[in-house]
Amino acid sequence: MRPRHYTLTPAAVRAHAQLLCQKHFRLADHGPKCTAGVLWTILFYAACRISSIAAACKALREAPSDSAVHDALLATLPETHELQRRVNRALQGDLPKALRRRRQPLAIDLHLVPYHGKPLRDLAEIYRSQAKSGTCSFHAYATAYVIRKGQRFTVALTSVQRGEALHEVVQRLLKAAAKAGVRPRYLLLDRGFCSVAVIRYLQAARYPFLMPLPLRGRKLDHSKGPSGSRVFATWKRSGWSRYTLTDASKRTATVQVCVKCRNLRGERGKHGRQALVYAYGGGLKPGSYQWVKETYRSRFAIETTYRQLQQARIRTCTRDPLLRLLYVAVALILRNVWVWLHWQVLAERRRGGRRVDTNRLTFRAMLLWLQHWAETLLGIRDEIETKNPMYE
Repeated sequence: MRPRHYTLTPAAVRAHAQLLCQKHFRLADHGPKCTAGVLWTILFYAACRISSIAAACKALREAPSDSAVHDALLATLPETHELQRRVNRALQGDLPKALRRRRQPLAIDLHLVPYHGKPLRDLAEIYRSQAKSGTCSFHAYATAYVIRKGQRFTVALTSVQRGEALHEVVQRLLKAAAKAGVRPRYLLLDRGFCSVAVIRYLQAARYPFLMPLPLRGRKLDHSKGPSGSRVFATWKRSGWSRYTLTDASKRTATVQVCVKCRNLRGERGKHGRQALVYAYGGGLKPGSYQWVKETYRSRFAIETTYRQLQQARIRTCTRDPLLRLLYVAVALILRNVWVWLHWQVLAERRRGGRRVDTNRLTFRAMLLWLQHWAETLLGIRDEIETKNPMYE
């Protein structure tokens, strides 16, 4: 019996993405031209072209004006807390059942979008961090991401305000993931989360975690020698230890430490030994130094997610954090749709698990499909009125 063959089309991809978004966001029609379907088409088109809503409306012949789209979004979108809840439901709408059957490794990280303007209502809207792209002001978002081959879904998204405690951000992400039935086997976090408050929360909640240990204290060339966590950087052989962190209010948190030493072998023009220092706890029991190193390396898949987010994030100069959250959410939802297509439709089903080949449909190719479909639906403005002819 010959195997059946099916065809995946841009119309089917667009219909699935729009149905998923509309099911959870529930945008309402705002006039005869700004229907929910037209709004999603324009949002997808702007995301696919990495452009603004104004540029998208200008390029599509039958699209409403950008001010009409802007007013329609503000009129139909809920307040920030409810929007975040709907965003997470949309992100979790296509999760395979296999992710809910057993605990999964989760990566948590912050994504900072540079911002060069003033806040709309409150200074807390603007997150402050190290300078990047010529500014220290950002709109910050935290995500939780499943680290599983072929099923690398973003399962939770939340905005982060200035001065907000990071352990509250982690708690909010894990709570949102738990509502979808995704429970962490262990957490992989960036070094920015290595603080007393976060560690105490993870230990109290009994979440196994692994993260780099920031090096603090006197440096190696100090007359009194190194101190604090910098002592671990002087190790020449891999080993295990313990370390106690202390914050400004004199609260402490003790973590287990793994030091993995390796030879640089001319990497980036450097030679000699390098000590990679990791903090872990919450019941995590690593079997070897190499396991710690390789497990944490898998966290960098979330950086790929952020790179793909930039390929589909609508550009804007608006000061409204509500619209900015929506634009980031649209990019992550489209990426989740791409992951779902590969797992559910394009994967080769065989004994021992499905074989996923992302080269069959790259993320950029899927975005081009959505772009061409929007141009077919609303028409492309490919002519400009002029006052003078090309040739006299």
